[in-house]
Amino acid sequence: MGVMKYQKIHSLNLVLFDSVEEVSTNEANRLLKMEETLHKRVISQDEAVSAIRRAIRRARVGLRNPNRPNASFIFYGPTGVGKSELVKTLATSYFGSEESMVRLDMSEFMEEHSVSKLIGSPPGYVGYTEGGQLVEAVRHRPYTMVLFDEIKKAHPKIFNLMLQILEDGRLTDSKGRIVDFKNTLIIMTSNVGSSEIEKGVRFDLAMDEDKDCSYKQIKGLVTEKLKHHF
Repeated sequence: MGVMKYQKIHSLNLVLFDSVEEVSTNEANRLLKMEETLHKRVISQDEAVSAIRRAIRRARVGLRNPNRPNASFIFYGPTGVGKSELVKTLATSYFGSEESMVRLDMSEFMEEHSVSKLIGSPPGYVGYTEGGQLVEAVRHRPYTMVLFDEIKKAHPKIFNLMLQILEDGRLTDSKGRIVDFKNTLIIMTSNVGSSEIEKGVRFDLAMDEDKDCSYKQIKGLVTEKLKHHF
Protein backbone atom coordinates (compact mmCIF):
# COMPACT_ATOMS: atom_id res chain seq x y z
CA MET A 1 0.00 0.00 0.00
CA GLY A 2 1.57 3.27 -1.10
CA VAL A 3 1.63 6.53 0.80
CA MET A 4 -0.94 8.20 -1.45
CA LYS A 5 -3.42 5.38 -0.95
CA TYR A 6 -2.88 5.50 2.78
CA GLN A 7 -3.41 9.23 2.72
CA LYS A 8 -6.68 8.86 0.86
CA ILE A 9 -7.94 6.31 3.36
CA HIS A 10 -7.15 8.36 6.41
CA SER A 11 -7.27 11.99 5.39
CA LEU A 12 -11.04 12.34 5.27
CA ASN A 13 -12.29 12.25 8.83
CA LEU A 14 -15.87 12.57 9.94
CA VAL A 15 -17.30 14.21 13.05
CA LEU A 16 -20.97 13.52 13.72
CA PHE A 17 -22.85 16.31 15.51
CA ASP A 18 -26.19 14.83 15.79
CA SER A 19 -27.87 12.61 14.15
CA VAL A 20 -34.27 11.04 9.11
CA GLU A 21 -40.29 9.94 9.21
CA GLU A 22 -41.98 7.38 7.30
CA VAL A 23 -39.95 6.08 4.45
CA SER A 24 -41.37 5.95 0.94
CA THR A 25 -40.60 2.91 -1.22
CA ASN A 26 -38.24 4.91 -3.43
CA GLU A 27 -36.46 6.35 -0.42
CA ALA A 28 -36.14 2.93 1.20
CA ASN A 29 -34.55 1.55 -1.97
CA ARG A 30 -32.13 4.46 -2.15
CA LEU A 31 -31.17 4.02 1.49
CA LEU A 32 -30.56 0.30 1.01
CA LYS A 33 -28.23 1.03 -1.89
CA MET A 34 -26.66 4.12 -0.33
CA GLU A 35 -23.59 2.52 1.19
CA GLU A 36 -22.84 0.55 -1.97
CA THR A 37 -23.18 3.72 -4.07
CA LEU A 38 -20.96 5.71 -1.72
CA HIS A 39 -18.25 3.05 -1.77
CA LYS A 40 -18.30 2.97 -5.59
CA ARG A 41 -18.03 6.72 -6.08
CA VAL A 42 -15.89 7.68 -3.08
CA ILE A 43 -12.79 5.54 -3.27
CA SER A 44 -10.79 4.47 -0.19
CA GLN A 45 -12.91 6.31 2.38
CA ASP A 46 -14.46 3.27 4.05
CA GLU A 47 -14.44 4.72 7.56
CA ALA A 48 -16.25 7.91 6.53
CA VAL A 49 -18.83 6.01 4.47
CA SER A 50 -19.54 3.58 7.32
CA ALA A 51 -19.93 6.43 9.80
CA ILE A 52 -22.47 8.14 7.52
CA ARG A 53 -24.41 4.89 7.12
CA ARG A 54 -24.56 4.35 10.89
CA ALA A 55 -25.71 7.91 11.60
CA ILE A 56 -28.46 7.84 8.98
CA ARG A 57 -29.71 4.42 10.06
CA ARG A 58 -29.91 5.65 13.66
CA ALA A 59 -31.90 8.64 12.50
CA ARG A 60 -34.25 6.52 10.39
CA VAL A 61 -35.25 4.36 13.35
CA GLY A 62 -36.13 7.43 15.40
CA LEU A 63 -32.98 7.85 17.49
CA ARG A 64 -32.85 11.61 17.01
CA ASN A 65 -34.50 14.80 18.18
CA PRO A 66 -37.51 15.16 15.82
CA ASN A 67 -37.19 18.96 15.81
CA ARG A 68 -33.60 18.97 14.59
CA PRO A 69 -32.21 18.27 11.11
CA ASN A 70 -32.22 14.64 9.99
CA ALA A 71 -28.45 14.43 10.36
CA SER A 72 -25.53 16.83 10.64
CA PHE A 73 -21.91 16.20 9.68
CA ILE A 74 -18.52 17.87 9.48
CA PHE A 75 -16.18 16.53 6.80
CA TYR A 76 -12.62 17.65 7.39
CA GLY A 77 -9.35 16.92 5.65
CA PRO A 78 -7.02 18.23 2.92
CA THR A 79 -8.13 19.17 -0.57
CA GLY A 80 -8.45 16.25 -2.96
CA VAL A 81 -9.39 13.43 -0.59
CA GLY A 82 -13.02 13.09 -1.65
CA LYS A 83 -15.07 15.49 0.52
CA SER A 84 -16.86 17.11 -2.44
CA GLU A 85 -17.58 13.80 -4.16
CA LEU A 86 -18.91 12.38 -0.90
CA VAL A 87 -21.29 15.33 -0.51
CA LYS A 88 -22.60 15.02 -4.10
CA THR A 89 -23.03 11.27 -3.80
CA LEU A 90 -24.85 11.59 -0.48
CA ALA A 91 -27.26 14.14 -1.98
CA THR A 92 -28.03 11.75 -4.84
CA SER A 93 -28.29 8.67 -2.62
CA TYR A 94 -30.45 10.29 0.05
CA PHE A 95 -32.62 12.79 -1.83
CA GLY A 96 -32.43 11.33 -5.34
CA SER A 97 -30.53 14.13 -7.09
CA GLU A 98 -27.53 16.44 -6.78
CA GLU A 99 -30.02 19.25 -7.41
CA SER A 100 -31.34 18.61 -3.91
CA MET A 101 -28.24 20.31 -2.52
CA VAL A 102 -27.83 23.97 -1.56
CA ARG A 103 -24.13 24.86 -1.56
CA LEU A 104 -23.00 27.91 0.38
CA ASP A 105 -19.36 28.95 -0.11
CA MET A 106 -18.33 30.43 3.23
CA SER A 107 -15.65 32.58 1.59
CA GLU A 108 -18.63 34.70 0.49
CA PHE A 109 -19.85 35.03 4.08
CA MET A 110 -16.81 36.47 5.84
CA GLU A 111 -18.38 39.85 6.68
CA GLU A 112 -21.01 40.57 9.31
CA HIS A 113 -23.50 41.97 6.79
CA SER A 114 -23.38 38.70 4.82
CA VAL A 115 -25.95 37.25 7.25
CA SER A 116 -28.57 39.00 5.13
CA LYS A 117 -27.61 36.77 2.19
CA LEU A 118 -28.88 33.80 4.19
CA ILE A 119 -32.01 35.11 5.93
CA GLY A 120 -32.84 38.23 3.90
CA SER A 121 -32.22 41.96 4.24
CA PRO A 122 -33.96 44.05 6.91
CA PRO A 123 -36.99 46.15 5.89
CA GLY A 124 -35.97 49.18 3.84
CA TYR A 125 -32.73 47.65 2.60
CA VAL A 126 -31.90 46.46 -0.91
CA GLY A 127 -32.98 42.84 -1.41
CA TYR A 128 -35.68 42.80 1.28
CA THR A 129 -38.37 41.60 -1.13
CA GLU A 130 -36.16 38.81 -2.49
CA GLY A 131 -35.55 36.95 0.77
CA GLY A 132 -32.42 35.10 1.85
CA GLN A 133 -30.61 32.51 -0.23
CA LEU A 134 -30.75 29.80 2.45
CA VAL A 135 -34.22 30.31 3.89
CA GLU A 136 -35.85 30.62 0.46
CA ALA A 137 -34.17 27.45 -0.80
CA VAL A 138 -35.31 25.40 2.20
CA ARG A 139 -38.79 26.96 2.27
CA HIS A 140 -39.40 25.89 -1.34
CA ARG A 141 -37.62 22.53 -1.01
CA PRO A 142 -37.79 21.29 2.61
CA TYR A 143 -36.22 17.92 1.79
CA THR A 144 -32.77 19.09 0.87
CA MET A 145 -29.10 18.98 1.77
CA VAL A 146 -27.43 22.19 2.94
CA LEU A 147 -23.68 22.39 2.43
CA PHE A 148 -21.67 25.00 4.33
CA ASP A 149 -18.38 24.74 2.44
CA GLU A 150 -15.14 25.76 4.22
CA ILE A 151 -16.85 26.87 7.42
CA LYS A 152 -13.62 28.16 8.94
CA LYS A 153 -13.99 31.23 6.69
CA ALA A 154 -17.48 32.17 7.91
CA HIS A 155 -18.14 35.23 10.08
CA PRO A 156 -19.05 34.40 13.73
CA LYS A 157 -22.64 35.54 13.13
CA ILE A 158 -22.93 32.89 10.43
CA PHE A 159 -21.83 30.33 13.02
CA ASN A 160 -24.64 31.52 15.28
CA LEU A 161 -27.14 30.79 12.49
CA MET A 162 -25.63 27.34 11.96
CA LEU A 163 -25.93 26.56 15.66
CA GLN A 164 -29.56 27.68 15.65
CA ILE A 165 -30.27 25.28 12.78
CA LEU A 166 -28.47 22.42 14.53
CA GLU A 167 -30.05 23.03 17.94
CA ASP A 168 -33.56 24.26 17.07
CA GLY A 169 -34.05 22.97 13.53
CA ARG A 170 -35.34 26.30 12.28
CA LEU A 171 -34.49 29.88 11.32
CA THR A 172 -36.53 33.07 11.31
CA ASP A 173 -36.11 35.14 8.17
CA SER A 174 -35.98 38.94 7.90
CA LYS A 175 -39.78 39.04 7.46
CA GLY A 176 -40.39 37.13 10.68
CA ARG A 177 -41.33 33.85 8.98
CA ILE A 178 -40.10 30.58 10.50
CA VAL A 179 -38.34 28.18 8.14
CA ASP A 180 -38.23 24.51 9.20
CA PHE A 181 -34.97 22.56 8.75
CA LYS A 182 -36.04 19.25 10.33
CA ASN A 183 -36.14 17.44 6.96
CA THR A 184 -32.70 18.60 5.86
CA LEU A 185 -29.23 17.10 5.99
CA ILE A 186 -26.62 19.60 7.16
CA ILE A 187 -23.04 19.17 5.97
CA MET A 188 -20.06 21.37 6.82
CA THR A 189 -16.61 20.99 5.31
CA SER A 190 -13.26 22.26 6.50
CA ASN A 191 -9.57 21.75 5.85
CA VAL A 192 -8.78 22.38 9.54
CA GLY A 193 -5.97 20.04 10.57
CA SER A 194 -4.78 19.41 7.02
CA SER A 195 -1.18 20.19 7.91
CA GLU A 196 -1.24 17.67 10.77
CA ILE A 197 -2.67 15.00 8.49
CA GLU A 198 -0.15 15.65 5.72
CA LYS A 199 2.78 15.68 8.15
CA GLY A 200 1.59 12.39 9.55
CA VAL A 201 1.43 10.83 6.12
CA ARG A 202 5.03 11.81 5.46
CA PHE A 203 6.29 10.79 8.90
CA ASP A 204 6.71 7.05 9.12
CA LEU A 205 3.19 6.15 8.05
CA ALA A 206 4.60 3.70 5.53
CA MET A 207 5.48 1.42 8.45
CA ASP A 208 2.64 -1.08 8.62
CA GLU A 209 2.97 -1.80 12.31
CA ASP A 210 2.68 1.90 13.20
CA LYS A 211 -0.24 2.88 10.98
CA ASP A 212 -3.11 2.41 13.44
CA CYS A 213 -1.28 4.18 16.24
CA SER A 214 -0.17 7.06 14.01
CA TYR A 215 -3.66 7.52 12.58
CA LYS A 216 -5.20 7.72 16.05
CA GLN A 217 -2.62 10.31 17.09
CA ILE A 218 -3.28 12.42 13.99
CA LYS A 219 -7.04 12.14 14.43
CA GLY A 220 -6.71 13.28 18.03
CA LEU A 221 -4.66 16.32 17.01
CA VAL A 222 -7.11 17.30 14.29
CA THR A 223 -10.13 16.89 16.58
CA GLU A 224 -8.51 19.15 19.17
CA LYS A 225 -7.84 21.75 16.49
CA LEU A 226 -11.47 21.60 15.39
CA LYS A 227 -12.63 22.39 18.92
CA HIS A 228 -10.71 25.67 18.88
CA HIS A 229 -12.47 26.76 15.70
CA PHE A 230 -15.97 25.43 16.27
